[in-house]
Amino acid sequence: MKTATSAASPTAGTEPALRSAGTKIGYGILYFVLYSAAIIQMIPLVWLLFFSLKNNQEVFNLPPLALPKHPKWENYQNVWSQGNIERYFLNSVWITIIAVVLTILLASFVTYAITRMRWKLRPLVLGLFMTGMMIPVHSTLIPLFNLFQKVGLTDSQLSIILSYTAFNLPITIMILLGFYYALPREVEEAAIMDGCTVNRMFFRIVLPMTLSVIVTAAIINMIYNWNEFIFVNTFISSDNLKTLTVGVQNFVGQYTTDWGAIGATLMISILPILIVFLLLSNKIVEGIAAGSVKG
Repeated sequence: MKTATSAASPTAGTEPALRSAGTKIGYGILYFVLYSAAIIQMIPLVWLLFFSLKNNQEVFNLPPLALPKHPKWENYQNVWSQGNIERYFLNSVWITIIAVVLTILLASFVTYAITRMRWKLRPLVLGLFMTGMMIPVHSTLIPLFNLFQKVGLTDSQLSIILSYTAFNLPITIMILLGFYYALPREVEEAAIMDGCTVNRMFFRIVLPMTLSVIVTAAIINMIYNWNEFIFVNTFISSDNLKTLTVGVQNFVGQYTTDWGAIGATLMISILPILIVFLLLSNKIVEGIAAGSVKG
C-alpha cells in the first residue's frame, strides 16, 4: 500500500500544474486571436487617416498604408471651411438626435402597452411591428417618395426623420421587449396603490428602470441614422439640407475628384460615432444582455 501511494502521488501532483499550464496556453491563444482581430479591424481606419492626408498624386502613387512626406492637414480645414461640411455635420447631428429621441419614446410606449396592458389586439400589433423588420429599405423608396410628394414633404428634413423613426421602431421594440418582460411588476403595483397615475408611473418609474437598455437602443439607432445615405439622397435635393454622408459627393466633379478632401470628410463623419461607441460600448453589451433575459 505504501508503494502504491508513493507511486501515485507524483502523478496527482502534476495534474493541477498541467491543467493550469493548459489554461494559460488557451488564454494566450485566445488573446492572440482577439488582438489580431482588433488590429485587422483597425487597418481600414489607419488607411483612411493616411488617405485623408494625401493629394491626388500620392493617393495613386504611394502604397495604401504609406504616410506622405508632407501630410496635408489642410484637407480638413478646407472641407470644413470651403466644402460646407460644417452645415452637413450640424444637419446630421440634429436629425440623428431628434430621430433617436422620437424612436426611443414611441418604442417605449408601444413596448409598455404590449407587455403591461391587457387588450385583444396586442399579439397582432406586435406581429405587425416585427414584420416591419423584414421589409427591405430599397423597396419602399418609390412609395415613400410618392407619399411625401403628395403631402408636401419632399426636400424636407422631416421626411428623413419620419423614415428613420419608422424603420428603427421594429428593432428598437425587439430590444426593449425582453427587458420589459423581466421588469418586476411589484414596483408598479405599489405605485398604483399609492395613487400614481399610469402616465406618471411610466415617466417616473418605468423609464428610469429601463435606462440601460434605452442607452443600448439609442446607440444602435444613432449609428444607423448617422451613416444612412439612401433616404437623404432620394428625398433631399437642397444642398443646405443634406447630411454628412451625402455631402461627400460635392468633392466628386465631372472631370476631377479631390480624393484627399473625400478622405477627410469620411474621417470627420466616422469620428463622432467611433468616439461614442468606444465610450459606451460596455452599455451596449449590458443592455443586450439585460434585454435577453425574460422573467
